[in-house]
Parts: sequence; structure tokens; C-alpha cells
Amino acid sequence: MSEFLYERLHHNLRLLKLTTLESILDNHLEIAIKEGRSFIEILDYLVDQEIQSKEARSQALRMRIACFPFEKHIDDFDFKYQPSIDKAVIKDIASLRFVRNAENVVFLGPPGVGKTHLAIGLGIEAIKAGFKVYFANASSLVEKLEMADNENKLDEKLRNLSKFHLLIIDEMGYLPFNDYGAHCFFQLVSRRYEKAATIFTSNKSFGEWGHIFKDHVIASAILDRILHHCVTVNIKGDSYRLKERRRQGVVQIASPGVIQPEPQNGKVLSRPGEISLP
Repeated sequence: MSEFLYERLHHNLRLLKLTTLESILDNHLEIAIKEGRSFIEILDYLVDQEIQSKEARSQALRMRIACFPFEKHIDDFDFKYQPSIDKAVIKDIASLRFVRNAENVVFLGPPGVGKTHLAIGLGIEAIKAGFKVYFANASSLVEKLEMADNENKLDEKLRNLSKFHLLIIDEMGYLPFNDYGAHCFFQLVSRRYEKAATIFTSNKSFGEWGHIFKDHVIASAILDRILHHCVTVNIKGDSYRLKERRRQGVVQIASPGVIQPEPQNGKVLSRPGEISLP
């Protein structure tokens, strides 16, 4: 290979932004020639390495955009500590059919039982599968929607949020929304309805969502859209945060109240033998 061809090859690889291929080209060619590999084998390896590198960078970018408050994985979840959850159900949800079908998942339960852990774990699985994901605290999200509306940019904000294949809205019900915020939230849910998937976590039963929005009519309208295509997982049990301290006898706190499954047009999944995913 002439010096001119060698330099042109590296220059063209840089122009095409095949940075990984360029960085490993020389060393791999030397090894491949010594081992007597065919041209197809060499090309296949180099292209595969470039693809893997690009996917790793793309996944890292999607993770940053998702804005997870911390990193949690489904495999790290302690199902033995929360026996009310059917592990097979979570595994089925983790197949991500609900994302592909633009459906919803709602995790209900008292504080500390792992709702956010499961939601983030599913979000990370979605990112690994190539989906765009965004995580937001419910109250902070509504504040941003209100601010956008005040600046006459609500439609733009809703369009941006609709671009995410999966939106995770955490801690529904910890703080109530005002009438203005409830209106903005309704528009968000309506915009994503049957177009993109959403995960909600809440410490309130559906019957209490009227108090979240301070309006039972708008709460009913929001729930109607959320639950039309939805899997609801009720989690019962003690808080993970107090698990170790309880074992050591440091604290003595009564078990939190249980959120009962309610009849609704979604599926309630929390124990073996209940309805499976479509």
C-alpha cells in the first residue's frame, strides 16, 4: 500500500466519522495478515467493532437524556422482600411490548416498596433496546408544563415530550396539582394517548386521584386515557429503606397501608395467576 493510499484511507475514515474503525485499523490488519484471515473476515470484524462502538455511544447519550436520578436495574430488584409482586409479570413487562404498543404501566404502593426502582429498571431496558426515554418527577414536570404555558410554549413542550417512546412520571400523588397544573397534565396525557408509552408510580389508589388533581371530573378523564391500555401492578409490603434498620431493631414502625386493587378498565397485576400481558 502506497503512502498516498494509506493517508487517503485514514482521511476518508475520519470524514465518514468511522473513528473506531480508524483507530483499530492498523493493529488489526497486522494481526489479520499474520493469521491469514480473509478480506471478508477482516472487513466484517472492523465494521462490527464500529457498530458496537456507535451503539455504546448512542446508548450512553440516551441514558444522559433520560435524566434518571440514579441507576437501578430489574435484575437488582429483591423480589423475595416483596413477595406480593409476581416476578414473571415484571419479566413479561420487561419484554417491552407495552412500549412497542404505546401502552401504560402503573405501579401503586406505599413509599419505599420499589416502585421507582422498577420504573427506572424498565426505562434502562428500553434504552438498551434503542428506545428514547425520559424520567420526570410528577410535580417538577407539571411545574415545567405550567411555565411553558405561561411562555406560550406549551404545545412545543408537549411535542418534545411526545418524541420519547417511554415517559416515566414518578411520585404521582405526593403533592397535589392546582387547577392550572391539572389542565396541563391532562393535555400531556391526551397527547401521548395511544401514541407513546408511559410509566406512572403513585402512592395513591386510583380512587384517590381526584384529590391529586383537586377535580374528580378531570381525574376521571385522565384515568380513562391512562387505563384504557394499561397494566397496573399493586405492591404491598415494607419499605426497603427501613429494611436493614428493622433487622437491627433500630426502628419499630408499623407496616404501611395497603393500596387495594380497584375494578378498572386496565389490568391489575400483583399476584400469580392474574391476567397476563396481551
